[in-house]
Parts: sequence; C-alpha cells; structure tokens
Amino acid sequence: MISIDGFELKKIVEQAKLEFPNECCGFLSGTKSGDEIIIKNIYPLTNLDRSSEHFSMDPKEQFSTIKIIREENMIFIGNYHSHPYTPSRPSEEDIRLAYDPNIIYGILSLEKEEQVFNLFKINKNGVIKLEYQVI
Repeated sequence: MISIDGFELKKIVEQAKLEFPNECCGFLSGTKSGDEIIIKNIYPLTNLDRSSEHFSMDPKEQFSTIKIIREENMIFIGNYHSHPYTPSRPSEEDIRLAYDPNIIYGILSLEKEEQVFNLFKINKNGVIKLEYQVI
C-alpha cells in the first residue's frame, strides 16, 4: 500500500499553480517497509526548461536534495511533475526518460478545474498506475 501525506500533496498542487503555465517538478521521500510505502516529504526543484511541455532538474539541486533526504533518515521514493494542460498520465517523453523502474513517478494534472494526482511505475514493460491513499 502507498500513502502520501495530505499536507505534502497540497504543497505539490500549490507549487504547480505557482509555476503555471510551466511544469513544476520535485522529489518524493519517505519510508518503505515491505510493500508499504509512505511518502512523507516533497522537495520542490527548479524546472530549468521553464516549459509547459517538459522539465529538466538541476543536477546540483538534485544532489543537495538527496543529501537532505538522507540526513532526515528518509529514503528517495521518486519524483513528481505537473502537466499544466494534459491529463495525469505519463507522456511519451515521460516514458522515454524514465530512468529507474524501481522508483515512483507522480504526475499532477492541472488540465481541469479539479486537479488530478496519480502515481506510476514505469518500466520496459509499460506503465502501471498505482493506487494510493492520502493520510
């Protein structure tokens, strides 16, 4: 089972609205025990591309954020980004650039008035939408 802290999910929505019309991006951290994953923190990162269609994260910012995650005794769970004008599902580019089949990819859609956030696993066999609960 996957859980995400509701306050942290709200922070993703706020970041996406603030950076609109560009995609926002960031890291997810938390804990993992067996099949139970709890996303406890999000870490907003800079979209160097400043684009509504794709994002690139700053490598230095990524390194320093991973260091912070470790210092907080958390583990890196995955990353997230927003889709300002398209649904909450991986684009062809998202699938092509998915570098790690072991992490979780979060996508927040601002396409409609009510935002939609989904979590995915992406690997060579395709895309798997993951169920989660907000805690």
